[in-house]
Amino acid sequence: MARAKSLKKLKDRLREKTPRKDGRSLKDIITDVNRTLRGWYGYFQHSQSNVFPPVDGFVRRRLRSLLEKRRGYTRQGLGEARNRWPNTWFAKQGLLSLVQTP
Repeated sequence: MARAKSLKKLKDRLREKTPRKDGRSLKDIITDVNRTLRGWYGYFQHSQSNVFPPVDGFVRRRLRSLLEKRRGYTRQGLGEARNRWPNTWFAKQGLLSLVQTP
């Protein structure tokens, strides 16, 4: 099981890689995030599987927030960003999902 300390460290690293004012392309950001996720998964792949869904959700929320900022959307309500950019959309963009990683 991944400890709370290691999850916090991972989230801090992901926050650094996904600032809302990042000028890089989404593809470059996803490539950078995937590198971090692959390394973390490689170490914790044998931990309990209930650790991975919250991490996947955290990453997608960070990216949705970044996309909203770029498009000039204000937070109009829960679920609006999720409707605009569903999980399948991120999968098509190449975002690694820890839940679906073999």
